[in-house]
Amino acid sequence: MLFQIKAYLKFLWNSKNEHAVHSPFVFHLITKCFYDRKSKPEYQILKIYRNSLLENKNTLEVTDFGAGSKVFKSNKRQIALIAKTAGITPKHAKLLFRIVNYFQPENILEIGSSLGLATSALALGNPEAKITTLEGCPETEKIAQEELAKFGLTNINSVVTEFATYFKTYNLQLITYNLIYFDGNHSKQATLDYFEFLLPTITNESVWIFDDIHWSREMGDAWEIIKKHSKVTVTIDTFQWGLVFFRREQPKEHFVIRT
Repeated sequence: MLFQIKAYLKFLWNSKNEHAVHSPFVFHLITKCFYDRKSKPEYQILKIYRNSLLENKNTLEVTDFGAGSKVFKSNKRQIALIAKTAGITPKHAKLLFRIVNYFQPENILEIGSSLGLATSALALGNPEAKITTLEGCPETEKIAQEELAKFGLTNINSVVTEFATYFKTYNLQLITYNLIYFDGNHSKQATLDYFEFLLPTITNESVWIFDDIHWSREMGDAWEIIKKHSKVTVTIDTFQWGLVFFRREQPKEHFVIRT
C-alpha cells in the first residue's frame, strides 16, 4: 500500500492534461476519447451488467493458476464480492469502451476475463470485433458467459486456459490482435513473458493496455522495461493503465496523463 501511495503522488506530480501534449496522435486520443464526457447508451448496459453481478450472492470455487498450469490458489468467494473488489471499476469500464469505440479494433484479445465486466466493455465498444478472452478459472468463466449471453454479447470466444500455455500452443506469427487488454497476472515476470509472447501479433496500429502498472514495485519495473523496448514508440501512463503503441511514424515518447 505504501508503494502505491508513493507511486500515485509521483504520478500526480508528473501528470499532464491535453494542453501539455504536442503529439497530434496523442492529443486527439486524449481530447476525443479520454476526455469525452458525453453520455453513451452503452454506459447503461455496463451499469446493468455490473448490478446483476453485485446482486448475485452465490459463491464460487475460484481457482487461479500459476506457471505450468499448476493450481496455486483455490477458495470460495461470493460473486458479488468478486465483482466489487476484483473487477474493472465503472469509470475504467467506460474508458475501455471509449478506447475500443475510438480505435475500432477488429480482433481483440483479453487476458483475464474474470466475470466479464471488462469483456462487456470491449464487446460494446465494437460489436463487429472478434474477441478472444482467456480465463484461468472455469467457474468464473461460466458466470461471465451466462451474463454476456443475457445482454446479447455474442462476438466473444471464451477460453479456459493457463495463459502461457495458450500462447505456446498457438502459432502467434499467424495472428494479428489490434487491441490486447492485459489483466490476468500482475507479476513482473508473467507480464514480461506475455509481452514477449505476443510481440509477433503486432501491427503498426496495435493498441496494448496493461492494467495495474503501479500495483507493486515489480509491476512498476515491468512497465519501465516495456516502455524502453525497441519496438515500442508511444506509451501513456494513466496510473491505473499503461497504454502501449507501436506506430513507426511516431517518435519514441512517454506521456503521463490524468484521466
